[in-house]
Amino acid sequence: MTITPDSRVLFIGDSITDCGRDRDNDRDLGRGYPLLIAGQFTADHPNDGVEFLNRGNSGNRVPDLLARWEDDCLKLEPDVVSIMIGINDTWRRFDKNDPTSTADYERDYREILRRTQESLAAQLVLIEPYLIPVRADQHEWRADLDPRIGVVRRLAAEFGALLVAADGAMASAAAASGPEIWCADGVHATPAGHTLLAREWLATVA
Repeated sequence: MTITPDSRVLFIGDSITDCGRDRDNDRDLGRGYPLLIAGQFTADHPNDGVEFLNRGNSGNRVPDLLARWEDDCLKLEPDVVSIMIGINDTWRRFDKNDPTSTADYERDYREILRRTQESLAAQLVLIEPYLIPVRADQHEWRADLDPRIGVVRRLAAEFGALLVAADGAMASAAAASGPEIWCADGVHATPAGHTLLAREWLATVA
């Protein structure tokens, strides 16, 4: 099992991870998949003393994550670091004409992982960014997002990280029942979508 007794698990990323967490409470996990994972794991292993932390920030792109990595990851000394980042790097290209190139995304993401391995003996967990289009224009986003998913998969192999294949899981679920059940706007998970993410994470990590 990747999560050992008395370890600290950190979830970090953008709004999907953030999911309304209380900034005035460092222990608050928000209302999304980090809360569901912590609840399920603790119910299954109530005496293990595992601590779960959420440092998701709504709107973050990979440069934002890199800028706060020291304070929001390394100083916390987690034993497991779970990262989901990338959809805003794609989204801002289409709504703000403010793209992040795939090369820059890979450079900054690699630097995050390099710093982590230099500073911590932590297990890395990379969650793919995902998109399940609910509007016709969102199909265009795949051309920008798919290379980023490829980057995450390559980096997982390069750094020995566990890979949570969120994009495939979401796509499969959407194909069976329609996308809005899982992500009302194509990006932000519904309660069912967060439950699916939590299940995929636990199946991969715990």
